[in-house]
Amino acid sequence: MVTLAALQQAVSAVADPEIPVLTIADLGMLRDVALGADGRPVITITPSYSGCPAMRVIEADIRAALAALGCQDAELRIVLAPAWSSDWLSEAGRAKLQAYGIAPPTPSRPNCPRCGAADTELLAAFGSTACKALWRCTACREPFDHFKCH
Repeated sequence: MVTLAALQQAVSAVADPEIPVLTIADLGMLRDVALGADGRPVITITPSYSGCPAMRVIEADIRAALAALGCQDAELRIVLAPAWSSDWLSEAGRAKLQAYGIAPPTPSRPNCPRCGAADTELLAAFGSTACKALWRCTACREPFDHFKCH
């Protein structure tokens, strides 16, 4: 029998396929890890976007992490309400984004994640993925992604 702590550790370590330095726990997508009345693992996640193309990969990676523990019959629940919010991103996740060169979500103009300058400009509302916008630093002239608030 697998312990709840082992389940939580395995599922919490599943990486986001679009931003591999973040886990689904860092993103706040992992809502709950529990054992059902029948002893089966029940994993509850909320997608960062309702149409997020990475969800199939995340689901497969969760199932693979559980299978590595010998859990083949886990229940995976996708919960859309309440909708995911960038407020759910952990402080560790925000720091990982910054170190990776992506400005963490802010309601105002983001600082450059490379040089820290506040003088930045929006280049495109969509960056490398729908959850990011493309910005440029006017100090170091480097483009960077900004993880959108929502």
